[in-house]
Amino acid sequence: MIGETLPPHTDTPITVRAAIGDTTDHPGALAPYSLMNPPPTLTTPLAVDIPVLPPGELERLSVKHAHTRDPQLREMLVIYHQRLVRSIASRFLGAGESIEDLIQVGNIGLINALDRYDPTQGTRFSTYATPTILGEIKRYFRDKTATIKVPRWLQELNHNARRSQHILTQELGRPATPGEIAVHMNVSEEDILMAMESGEASNPLSLDSQLDAGSDSASLFDLVGRLDAGLWEFESFDDLRSAMETLHQREREVITLRFFEEMSQAKIAKKLNISQMHVSRLQQRALRRLRDLLSDAEEEITRRPTSKRIALANQKPIKPQVQRS
Repeated sequence: MIGETLPPHTDTPITVRAAIGDTTDHPGALAPYSLMNPPPTLTTPLAVDIPVLPPGELERLSVKHAHTRDPQLREMLVIYHQRLVRSIASRFLGAGESIEDLIQVGNIGLINALDRYDPTQGTRFSTYATPTILGEIKRYFRDKTATIKVPRWLQELNHNARRSQHILTQELGRPATPGEIAVHMNVSEEDILMAMESGEASNPLSLDSQLDAGSDSASLFDLVGRLDAGLWEFESFDDLRSAMETLHQREREVITLRFFEEMSQAKIAKKLNISQMHVSRLQQRALRRLRDLLSDAEEEITRRPTSKRIALANQKPIKPQVQRS
């Protein structure tokens, strides 16, 4: 029954249904829960063993807390909502913070949501809590990447440098150089450069910033996750190098001289002391084999995990070697 207070603090275990005054029997009844020593703890968020509640019971608990504001029930709800917190925190995996820290930050948002929840607004608690938890984690990242604290004297120097730059630009009819600004202000050019750099550091770009002045230009966010053409080309070269190693020695020599040394078939024939017709046959046979191998490799590239791509990017391309005859 809503509005019923919890029993006084006791070491005697009670069930969640007893806490909310619900005496209806449910399948899968909960194990006794001790208000003094609850079995799960939040010391190690990933290791919490959260009991499964009957359908709708967690929502009833949340409504119960909204009416009673009982601190012991509040602690219980924090534990039983860990699945929600973990789910939201997992969205930020790979952002440079441990999942344990993200869960703890998410719990701050969960507690805030529990303290502010008003069921009379017609919103389920999980629906209300999700943006609160998400916002707390986002705020955590904003605080971690807060703008650099610039000394006041450097801020003032940057302000004066910008003003001098504007004046000189009007006088000269072109953008003033740092050296000209330094002379105008009677300070060193190094100080001007440092002041301007500090100004840039204190004004980070938003991911929504447009790369060009045009309203239809791409933003920085559009570039996140974009395929690196240079890396793709390198992976293709790595596959080509592997495919080249499968060729017979003479075929490899012909392909290397023809396409890496850019020699004509006539020059290759003379260099290898074979006929030009033989060079042509070797080239056609080698290209056919490379085409077959690289067709399979192209499909494999798209399936490679990121770690493999990074490992490939750290390798130094090696030009196929020709064994001189």
